[in-house]
Amino acid sequence: MSALCNRLLIVAALLGGLSGVDFPRLVAQQSRYDVVIAGGTVIDGTGKPGIRADLAIKDGRIVQLGAVARGQAAETIDARGLVVAPGFIDVHTHADDIASHPSASNFVRMGVTTVVAGNCGGSALDVGEALAKIRETRVAINYATLIGHNAVRRAVMGSADRLPTPSEMARMKSYVWKAMADGAVGFSTGLQYVPGTYAKAPEIIDLARVAANAGGIYASHMRNEGTELEQAIAETIRVGETTGARVEISHLKVDSPSRWGASEKALAMIDAARAKGIDVAADQYAYTAASSTLGIRFPAWALEGGEQKIAERLNDPATWQRIKKEMAGLLAERGLPDLSFAKVASYAADKTLNGLSMKQVATRMKAADSADAQFEAAREMMLAGGASMVYHFMSDEDVARIMRHPKVSFASDSGVLEYGDGVPHPRGYGNTARVLGEYVRTRHVISLEEAIRKMTSLPAEQFRLVNRGIIRPGYAGDLVIFDPARVADTAWWS
Repeated sequence: MSALCNRLLIVAALLGGLSGVDFPRLVAQQSRYDVVIAGGTVIDGTGKPGIRADLAIKDGRIVQLGAVARGQAAETIDARGLVVAPGFIDVHTHADDIASHPSASNFVRMGVTTVVAGNCGGSALDVGEALAKIRETRVAINYATLIGHNAVRRAVMGSADRLPTPSEMARMKSYVWKAMADGAVGFSTGLQYVPGTYAKAPEIIDLARVAANAGGIYASHMRNEGTELEQAIAETIRVGETTGARVEISHLKVDSPSRWGASEKALAMIDAARAKGIDVAADQYAYTAASSTLGIRFPAWALEGGEQKIAERLNDPATWQRIKKEMAGLLAERGLPDLSFAKVASYAADKTLNGLSMKQVATRMKAADSADAQFEAAREMMLAGGASMVYHFMSDEDVARIMRHPKVSFASDSGVLEYGDGVPHPRGYGNTARVLGEYVRTRHVISLEEAIRKMTSLPAEQFRLVNRGIIRPGYAGDLVIFDPARVADTAWWS
């Protein structure tokens, strides 16, 4: 597993920012093992019921599961009354800059010991160089990455809205091939983002085939997650059917109030594809809001050509009127009357707007809160560099239905966060804890054993992360210990 930077990590704290559990430690005179975790309820990640057992770890590996005689380890952790689980695996992250934030504290505090970056089409172009830097930095958690379509297309074609030439296609394939040779675990697309949104299905299939031939997965932020959800899923499944790649539908959701309930059809399409032998799975985060750029609310054609071209369109009165009309139309299709569902997560040009809804922003900037005032405020923000946003447009019922599906794992869709920087989506601090506290303990949507399986063996299997995701002798000693009666997410909306 060349894409992983391996380190032993035992996370022994409550998840999501609660005060830590006290773990009595006994220094043993003998050191047959490095660590023994004693007396906990071991939930092994397979979905089976937990058992009361000890765990012994030596040289970063689980070497014994069962009764372990006391006094044989350099360190003993008393886990009585606590759950011991495999370290959580987050396969949809944007932790591409982890070398600059090696402690990865927001992931560690969620019990995450392994992340997959390079999602939504965004990644380092030179995967080998990026992995070398991460190994040198010795980051706190295990790391793997996909090679991103947007990074590859931008390197070859910029932000052009057209088909690639044969020579450009050959160059893009070479980038994907090299990334896979250097350790990437697959190929990702972000088909709602520039420039990936301009790519047609044949281009995506040809590039995904390069990764599939090297054993890689195809992970997709689809073209549409609401008004044309079924068409987007069909396109994604087609890539897997044509190339033979395993398919991961990223952050599966229904992001349009006009389509709430469509998760039932989406999941049925996944089941039908699997019945045909296509290996399709998905991931989700446990919230009814998404997070993305402000630019995603603008029509794709308006974003072609880079900042100068975008500014020219936004500053041309006739073009701007056309853009506004299309923005309003796209929102109406979703069942949204204006931009009031959107909150500012991070706006570098004016940080005092962080945490405000677009209705509040419009009031501040335009002295009005109408839909038109919100569009005008969004225009000014785009001209000033854009913003990261949080979008409240999903339903609890869809989130719960998707969560119950056996092939949907949990993933945060978060980058490495620095506490106090902006007002980011709380999923980056509490996703796993929210599942365990809110959806397991309080709402009883899924069982504790199933939740842990969806955070461990399921993503490990889908992404071929060998010897991870299960508590078993010979597997990596990446473990998380928590109190199932107290675990909770404390991060929330501003």
